[in-house]
Amino acid sequence: MTARIFKPAKNAMQSGRAKTREWQLDYEPEQPRAVEPLMGWTSSTDMKQQLTLQFDTKEDAIAYCERKGIAYQVIEPKDSVQRTVAYADNFAFKRVEPWTH
Repeated sequence: MTARIFKPAKNAMQSGRAKTREWQLDYEPEQPRAVEPLMGWTSSTDMKQQLTLQFDTKEDAIAYCERKGIAYQVIEPKDSVQRTVAYADNFAFKRVEPWTH
């Protein structure tokens, strides 16, 4: 049983970053998912795939794994690049390409 510790990515459907501050612990699947032949649904007998734990800090998540004897892998988050964009930059004199409709 191996666990992944990571910070979840920002939701693509919203501009907010509310649920990206906490660290999340997910278990790696131990058994592959199987396709049910009649209906085509995917299922698994591994119940740990449904378990998700959230921690305030990375150190809390690591301490939990070490206390419970769980092998873990830490995935460091990538920093997002914040660009400052202003509407007035569209009409700036120093603009590289001319502004057209």
